[in-house]
Amino acid sequence: MLYLIATPIGNLKDITLRALEHLKEVDIIACEDKRVSSKLLTHYGISKPLLSYHDHNANQMRPQLLALLKEGKNIAYITDAGMPLISDPGFQLVKECQKEKLSYTVLPGPSAPLMALVLSGLSPNQFLFCGFVASKEAERQKAFEEVKFITATLLFFESPKRLLPFLKDAHAILGDRRGAVCREMTKIYEEARIGHLSELIEYFDNHPPRGEIVVVIEGAPLVSPLSDEELEAYLEKALSILSIKDAVNTISKIFGRSKREVYQHALSLKAKKMGLS
Repeated sequence: MLYLIATPIGNLKDITLRALEHLKEVDIIACEDKRVSSKLLTHYGISKPLLSYHDHNANQMRPQLLALLKEGKNIAYITDAGMPLISDPGFQLVKECQKEKLSYTVLPGPSAPLMALVLSGLSPNQFLFCGFVASKEAERQKAFEEVKFITATLLFFESPKRLLPFLKDAHAILGDRRGAVCREMTKIYEEARIGHLSELIEYFDNHPPRGEIVVVIEGAPLVSPLSDEELEAYLEKALSILSIKDAVNTISKIFGRSKREVYQHALSLKAKKMGLS
């Protein structure tokens, strides 16, 4: 049996009694980093064989873990912090367990994205976890373009060194939305800095951050659906100053309509205009 066990994201007391029971009872513990996991296990007097399982060795280690499960071994899978599978290679391990019909379960617990969402005070009704965005500027900006019109609250992981360029690109593409930078959660220097993106940029430009970071950004404002007549009215104005391609791209982005649909409306407007001339 495979047990996916959540571990503390900072404060070692944030672990469930059930998690401790299973960590003491399993045959083997698969972990992201032996050094990090050993601190937790030593704190609670747990001594078990440890197997490293992380991004760089997952393809090699996965068959070994599956073989051990088939032998009837009970294995706990933990990450350095928080819920397994969230931004770690445990996802592929679970997929293989499903494929091989091997039993697994989850022992829930701390989660950095969820804690940051609650700390932020932004809407929890709908939210999208985006993980880490690319470190390169162009790819990062593309990632923001892809979520620009999503109305759900957005959650990101980010590193201290990349926080400022991340916030600047988010501000440039998403606009001056409200957001929160949550760092060092559950630790002594926990901070949840809340404000508009422009305010967060100004603050962290003067106060370089440290520690693990989750950024929360409010979703796009709700836009009432446009009727075809309203869409064509906006499109007609755009066509008066832009090429068909640029007008279609612009209207599609602003109103969240597919380019194909907007292009068909552009052709319809062109046909009407030719019919009148």
